[in-house]
Amino acid sequence: MKVLVNGGINLSELDGWWAEAYTPEVGWALGDGQEHGDDPAWDAVEAEALYNLLEREVIPEFYARDGNGIPTAWIKRMRESMALLTPRFSADRTVREYTEQRYLPAATTFRERAANKGAVGRQIVDWQHAVERSWGLLRFGEVRVDTSAEHHVFEVDLFLNDLDPNAVRVELYAEGINGGDAVREAMRYVRPAPDAGHARVYQATVPPTRPASDYTARVVPQRPGVAVPLESDRILWQRR
Repeated sequence: MKVLVNGGINLSELDGWWAEAYTPEVGWALGDGQEHGDDPAWDAVEAEALYNLLEREVIPEFYARDGNGIPTAWIKRMRESMALLTPRFSADRTVREYTEQRYLPAATTFRERAANKGAVGRQIVDWQHAVERSWGLLRFGEVRVDTSAEHHVFEVDLFLNDLDPNAVRVELYAEGINGGDAVREAMRYVRPAPDAGHARVYQATVPPTRPASDYTARVVPQRPGVAVPLESDRILWQRR
């Protein structure tokens, strides 16, 4: 990102960091932010867009000078770029965020797990082994949905066998829409399932703004202080 601190102005594809950084005040953008592969027709479209930008905006702005020979509009855009983007897109910010959000928490976690001759670390290993031993025996039973004008109410029967219920998180999942975040609604235990071989009934309520068919129940490992899925990547989906 050295170009930013040196007053350079970006004209680039709407991908990577520029997709996050671009506004009309700080530079120029090409493309629509979507993936087009090696489509030659799209290459032609972007080539035409690039030439139009250069001819109609970039070059005229650079050569539009005032009475002192200063390209005022260009310098204004350059200053906007430096002021708005340099603090956000720099090695200084990156190192600071990695240190504060990753390295220091990791060091704290290490000390916690190593304390008392690794007592917490041993508990986590025992939890991991318990999850590994029992995961293949987990299964979903019946799934029920009650839909009204106010909500969808999902209930699912889950067979945990001998696995501690606190070792997992049961949740209702739906893919994000138009690039938005996925829905991950925790399902709470409500009662034992009658005559279902020790199954547990979990329930969750979601708004009716999306069809019930968008949602799927799933189980993932869970334990305080453990990074999931980094340290335990198991997942069980309810099959439809």
